[in-house]
Amino acid sequence: MFDLVVVGSGPGGYVAAIRASQLGMNTAVIERSELGGICLNWGCIPTKALLKSVQALHYAQHSADYGFEINGEIKPDLAKIVERSRGVSANMSRGIEYLFKKNKITVISGTGKILEKGKVEVTAADNTKSAVEAKNIIIATGARANSLPFAPVDGKKIISYRQALVPETLPKSLAVIGSGAIGSEFAYFYRSLGVEVYLIEYLDNIVPLEDEEVSAQLSRSFRKMGMKVLISAQVKSVDTSGDICKLTVQTKKGEEVIEAERVLSAVGIVSNIENIGLEEAGVEVQRGKIKVDSFYETNVKGIYAIGDVIATPALAHVASAEGICCVEKIAGLNPEAINYDNIPGCTYASPEIGSVGITEKAAKEKGIEYKIGKFPFTASGKAAAAGDKDGFVKLVIDAKTDKVLGVHMIGANVTEMVSGIVVARNLGVKASDLMHSIHPHPTMSEAIMEAAAASHGEVIHI
Repeated sequence: MFDLVVVGSGPGGYVAAIRASQLGMNTAVIERSELGGICLNWGCIPTKALLKSVQALHYAQHSADYGFEINGEIKPDLAKIVERSRGVSANMSRGIEYLFKKNKITVISGTGKILEKGKVEVTAADNTKSAVEAKNIIIATGARANSLPFAPVDGKKIISYRQALVPETLPKSLAVIGSGAIGSEFAYFYRSLGVEVYLIEYLDNIVPLEDEEVSAQLSRSFRKMGMKVLISAQVKSVDTSGDICKLTVQTKKGEEVIEAERVLSAVGIVSNIENIGLEEAGVEVQRGKIKVDSFYETNVKGIYAIGDVIATPALAHVASAEGICCVEKIAGLNPEAINYDNIPGCTYASPEIGSVGITEKAAKEKGIEYKIGKFPFTASGKAAAAGDKDGFVKLVIDAKTDKVLGVHMIGANVTEMVSGIVVARNLGVKASDLMHSIHPHPTMSEAIMEAAAASHGEVIHI
């Protein structure tokens, strides 16, 4: 019998397993596919590899701006771009395999299904079944791409992120339905390779979870590169009967038809909770998510759930944090419950987006008396030197306490800057603390200091 069995080896499952092993638990992981789950194999990691390739392409195409010439035509090699991306993921997956061996974690290949409390059935690829017993079970089965009922993914004309990651050819045109991080990143990737891209968003702003000014800046940047961005636009139907897909879209101006060679459905995710034994074990489900307490235990003692199967932000780093917190609680430690008000979000298109905390709109709706500190990268020496001046840093500050309520950044490398603000907010930092903390020059991060100073009317460089 194992002390812990984890069903799923994504960023929640594999991190939970490693932490459990560190705490002395005899641990097993059940995985039906590649180690590392969707994030490592079909999400976070391979998309960043693709985006790095088009960033390199951009610099090559604009070599004259940086003082050198490249003789000959600069052409992207799609097969090599995809091959590099897949290679990065494969290496990372092997890295998880190494970590499991290092931490003496048993890997069981197959599909897991909870038979009852303390027992999981594993169905191998050849359909043979076996049972695994454990004192504790963590469900970390993740999620899959959702699709519109009238536009189901067929993998050819209507594709999901999986097919978008490994195109054999580039379409002449692509309609992306949904402008969250996944939709926006793929829209940027394909447009960077010369594809005519339509980015269609049902809500009033693209990347709708972000601050409205950030959304507006990304929309401007996308349009500047030739992307067609439609907001407040509802896709009513998709006709795939001909050679070209025809999307009927309702906008504020009326109904229009968009023609595209392929359609990328980026309309969210669905939790993988079917056929894993929840009903048989009596595990409670609410609105398509497994119901858990503050430390991820379900209503059935000894059965836990983390990551995309529960009603928390569907982000890799959230799943990892939940896995650690859950395991530490199982081990009898006294971990702090996760503060979901301080979860950073990132979008890796160009310009990048990094944010944490509440938006200006949310502060207004909550009736909070607030002030804004903002600093544009057009006034940043590092941004000017790098040739990446699009974007800004925006702070939402509590006017009474000077506490940082939210930070919203769009620009080059801001995804690397947001972590410091997460730590600062954990420590209860004030805007005055940020403005009086010396930042190195020249850096993009100076904009945080300047934005804090702007909230006090003391900004220097604008």
